[in-house]
Amino acid sequence: MISLARLSPAIFVLLWSTGFVGSKLGAPYIDPMVFLTVRFVIVLPVLILLAMLLAKSWPKTPVAILHCVVTGMLVHGIYLGGVFWAIKQGMPAGLSSIIVGLQPVLTALMAVALLNETISVKHWLSMAIGATGLALVLGPKFDLGGSGITPATIGVVFIAVAAISLGTVYQKRFVQQTDLLAATVWQYVGALIVTAPLTLTESWRIMWSGELIFAMAWLVLVLSVGAILLLMVLIRDGAVSKVASLFYLVPVATAVESYFLFGETLTLIQIAGMALVIGAVLTIRTAR
Repeated sequence: MISLARLSPAIFVLLWSTGFVGSKLGAPYIDPMVFLTVRFVIVLPVLILLAMLLAKSWPKTPVAILHCVVTGMLVHGIYLGGVFWAIKQGMPAGLSSIIVGLQPVLTALMAVALLNETISVKHWLSMAIGATGLALVLGPKFDLGGSGITPATIGVVFIAVAAISLGTVYQKRFVQQTDLLAATVWQYVGALIVTAPLTLTESWRIMWSGELIFAMAWLVLVLSVGAILLLMVLIRDGAVSKVASLFYLVPVATAVESYFLFGETLTLIQIAGMALVIGAVLTIRTAR
């Protein structure tokens, strides 16, 4: 029988990929920073209740709390806020996805520099193959049309990718000994420190609809609780560079989900790219 530990990477990819679907469902009804802020405000009491019931301990020092808050600012606030802002300014989602696809490589470089992780030549080659496959998957979505491609939007997305890459390494380095539930509570406090002030630049006019309510509930319970806790477990228990490789699979899963849910096309080239990505990630995950 396959254990939950063996299935957790696949479950994480599946859950994380649905975040893009949920965001697409809710986007027409709410501005992005308001969307993120409302999501974080709703998830906090849910996590506090879970932590009160299940957490073995809470961070006991201001420094421990600060490490959790910084992780949240990087992984949730700056990363999600940056990508959402750039797309809101008109950057094509396909281009932002390609830039976000740099995350596994950047995280691996940071893991080598900051955590002294050893990455084999086989691992680097597999990441290169995965990046090639990702380019094939996202290629049909690449569009340079529109006015949203500016130094500001490109720079913000690069900052967002650097933030989640650094946040992943930071989590491994400084939040390793903290109870995951308690740490995640403080992480969302950090996320709000980033997104809440930015809502002042947006409209708080929210058009509540069935789609928005479903998207919000899904993002709160499935993404902000389920997927994030799984990510924290994977970071705690494995090499950061191997965990980061899973993010190559997220656009693949999202493309398949969009095919079934939104009628988006899947070409043979995209399917071939998916095969390359899956093969590369499996190689990385099984490498010693």
